[in-house]
Formats: sequence, C-alpha cells, structure tokens
Amino acid sequence: MSSILVIADHLNGTLNSSTARAVTCARDLGIDTIDVLVLADDGAALAGEAARIEGVTKVRYADNPANAHPVAATLAPQIVAAVESGGYSHLLGPNTTFGKDLMPRVAAKLGVAMVTDIMAVHGPYEFDRPIYAGNAITTVAASEDQVLVGSVRSASYAEAPNGNDAAVEALTLDAELPSHTRFVNLEQHKSDRPDLQTATKVVSGGRAVGSEENFKLIYDFADKIGAAVGASRAAVDAGYVPNDMQVGQTGKVISPELYMCFGISGAIQHLAGIKDAGTIVAVNNDEDAPIFEVADIGLVGDLFEIIPALEARMQQ
Repeated sequence: MSSILVIADHLNGTLNSSTARAVTCARDLGIDTIDVLVLADDGAALAGEAARIEGVTKVRYADNPANAHPVAATLAPQIVAAVESGGYSHLLGPNTTFGKDLMPRVAAKLGVAMVTDIMAVHGPYEFDRPIYAGNAITTVAASEDQVLVGSVRSASYAEAPNGNDAAVEALTLDAELPSHTRFVNLEQHKSDRPDLQTATKVVSGGRAVGSEENFKLIYDFADKIGAAVGASRAAVDAGYVPNDMQVGQTGKVISPELYMCFGISGAIQHLAGIKDAGTIVAVNNDEDAPIFEVADIGLVGDLFEIIPALEARMQQ
C-alpha cells in the first residue's frame, strides 16, 4: 500500500511555507495517505500548524532535545526510523537549504537513489526535473521496488491552503543518534524584510551596484514596494551582501510574482534561480546583456538614475 511522508521544514518555532508546497506536490502523486513528520525539541505546536494544511492525513511529531537545531546528521537516522516503522513508499522534502542538506543523507541511509528538484508529477514514480541550470527539463522514472526519496522544487508549487484538521500523533523513534556531529552556532542574516524564497516581490542587485554602501539604494527601493532583496553571485562574491541573499542555481530558487533586477547581466546560473518568476523587469546599461532575453520589461540605462526616477514617479 502506498503512502507518503513529508518532512516538515521549520526554524525558530515557525513552519516554513516550503512544507505546504511539498504537500501540494505530494497530492499530485495521487496517493491518498499523506503524513507529515515534525522533528523538534517541542513540536506539538508545529504539528498543530502542519495539521491545518489541506491534504494532510496525519501529522506525526517526535520530540527530542537533540532536535532543537536542524542538524542533518541527527535528523536523518530518525527519519529513516520513521519511514521504516510507518512502511512509507514515498518520502518527500523541500529543496530549501534545510532539504538540500538533509534529503541526500536520508536517501543514502535508506540505500536508495534520489530524485532531486521535482517540478512536475506524471505518476507516483515519474517526474520532471530541471537539468543544465534549468535550461532543459528531463523526465525521470524511478524504481517502484524501493522507497522513493525526492526533494520538491518549492518554486514550482503553490502552498497547499489551510483549513484541514488532520490527526496529530506523538511518535517515539528508535534511532541511534551520532555523536560525531554537534551544533555549535548559527550565524544568520536577520532582516525585517519579506523572506526571499517566499516573497511575492523581489528586488535584486548585481555587481554593477558597485559596493556594499551603494546597495542601500536597492534596500531602500525594495522597502518602498514591500519587496525582499536578492543579489547575483557576482555581488555576493564581491562582498556587497551576505551569501544567503544570492539568487541562482548556487543560491536560492525563487518564484515571485514580480522580479526586478538592477545591474545584473543574466548569467545562466542566475536565470536558473528565477525561472518560475512572474513578471521580470531588468535594468542594465549594457543593451546586449542576456537578462534582456528573458525580461518582460527591459530598461537600458544607469541604475543610479533609473531607481531614483522610479521612486519619484511612485510619489506622484
């Protein structure tokens, strides 16, 4: 009998929206039983939140002080125990930083191959996923004789709505936790702006912004329109902004309704991160920049002149 277990992505007591997006993908598989697993030090509230996601059959949560911080080496053996005790045929997780770190380790412990970045479902064991930095889509067929482990491309799926009242069950997992890995510290860029991976509007700056100080222009403009702030890899490598603001194949994959990018050339790796964006607005002083090939609206000009002009027009 087929059943799906979705791993909940959460941090600081808040359920990441990528969990509800993974549930949307799970529903496309056409399998009736969709459970969610919450691993935390005190996960009852998170489990209650996950139980409201439409399509979820049951939320199972396992409390353990070792789960206070999401360390993949600690979580993986517990997930394997949950899969084996529950007899699940499918295991899905989001392709967020959390999922990218965790899911391959779980697949390795289960001794199975993994399907990464699922962006469309054709059947319980057949999926579309991007290759060549998102420039091509391939259809893969996984073996039906083993547990299907997959990561869900969050940008390709909408959040499953709330309104459900699924059962919640406390779980005791028989798993030996490793002692070779321990949590030391989390250094995280804090911001009051919308989350980059879930924001409906994103403003990004590239190397042409010129400096960390000049990036204030990008921040201020983003604040005026209520957008999250991203950056190209070149801007990150130049030290203008932290790594967690990078958009692209080697950064974060996003799907905003509006994406505005200033001084970004449009390298393949950056385009891979905005493939599912709605309207793309590009500003660059190089009229031959590749970004204009994918932009819905393109402005050739100096970002230091165009951004103030846009702000002035907004005030009218």
